[in-house]
Amino acid sequence: MSEERFGEFVLVRRHGDGGVGYVAELALDRPKAMNAVSTEMARSIAAACTALGGDKGVRVVVLTSTHERAFCVGADLKERNSFTDAELVRQRPVARGAYTGVLELPVPVIAAVHGFALGGGFELALSCDVIVADRTAVVGLPEVSVGVIPGGGGTQLLPRRVGAARAAELIFSARRVEAVEARELGLVDQLVEAGQDREEALALASRIAANSPVGLRAAKRALRVGFGLDLRAGLEVEDSAWRAVAFSGDRAEGVAAFNEKRPPEWPGE
Repeated sequence: MSEERFGEFVLVRRHGDGGVGYVAELALDRPKAMNAVSTEMARSIAAACTALGGDKGVRVVVLTSTHERAFCVGADLKERNSFTDAELVRQRPVARGAYTGVLELPVPVIAAVHGFALGGGFELALSCDVIVADRTAVVGLPEVSVGVIPGGGGTQLLPRRVGAARAAELIFSARRVEAVEARELGLVDQLVEAGQDREEALALASRIAANSPVGLRAAKRALRVGFGLDLRAGLEVEDSAWRAVAFSGDRAEGVAAFNEKRPPEWPGE
């Protein structure tokens, strides 16, 4: 396993022999503030995502936390309290860059959530494709209780997960949802025992990473672009993604490996 730090608060670990693994772990590492997202931390998250998104060797990203009791408690409100209006306006694109950085990663992304994932913290998880949570997890979008709204994608991502009415109830009430109910409502996808979220998320990532990197990127693109379109338009998106992989080296290797009854050795192109 190899490690690379982006600023003071973000750590990227590459899992695999010699650190050249196909699974990259993006760890939020600001434990003294329970991973509250400051301006500096937002820049680091965005920079790490840019690097990972451009690395053809990365097949899956796992978003984790180094804090024992929290995934991320959202925006750094102490920092925000010191801003003038003009400073808040200037900081907005930086904050957005962190959330869109995760959202726009071209590979599958899994969030490993334990403890508090609130506000922007939950929005970071919502920006992932799959959320694995342990039984200590508490999630929610409480922004209206401090006079703002979910501004990291929450008003758009949550209804896509749970429907408009359920999302409205959760956002308007600002309530926190504990792990079992969160799983029942579809706020998280997998519920695991306490302390097992990172291990289970990395195990899932390893299973996903065994598949074609060309296929994974194309499948994610089709899922993301096609969602919300009418069926006919969505099927056109799917067809475009299929054409991108149908004549790839990965497709040729996958078919050959299947017929030869051996594990594929993906060329990644």
